[in-house]
Amino acid sequence: MQALHQPTPTAAARSAMSTDRRPLLFLLAALTVALDQITKFLIIQHVRSGEHITVIPRVFRISHVLNTGAAFSFLDESAHPDAVRYGLIAFSIFAVIIVGAMIARTGRTLSLSGIALALILGGALGNLYDRIVHHFVIDFLEVHIIGYHWPDFNVADSAICIGATLLILEIFRPQPAEASALPPSS
Repeated sequence: MQALHQPTPTAAARSAMSTDRRPLLFLLAALTVALDQITKFLIIQHVRSGEHITVIPRVFRISHVLNTGAAFSFLDESAHPDAVRYGLIAFSIFAVIIVGAMIARTGRTLSLSGIALALILGGALGNLYDRIVHHFVIDFLEVHIIGYHWPDFNVADSAICIGATLLILEIFRPQPAEASALPPSS
């Protein structure tokens, strides 16, 4: 029986195959958690709970809100706050496992999807930490737009939203195979 001859990859191809970007993506997630926790620590130290600092009148304030609900204070006024908290902790753990596994599986190369997943992972871990340690999430960014008050949020919420937006953009972005299949424009 004759052995199949596999061509030897070039040095550049071996280097590209051995460059694993997963550590970079997990580092981005860790930096997101760090930035989230540092900003929350600064808020705890400098703004009393329930108070705010006006940055741009009628547009933007730094606040200090203790959010026992989900993102943007959803379920904050629940009649069963412990059930909400435990449910959000369980959901967050599940999300962290799934997103971490997705990065581990697809993160060998740097892509928009990988960056998006790293931001989502970092945001989920930042808020999960707050829920476990403090029993609430510290929100501190308050935005008003033409009479509309956007619920207070934090760096972790922002990272999750940016990551989700990047994933949506990636889904709708033309892929190279699709782009070459399109007829040339005149």
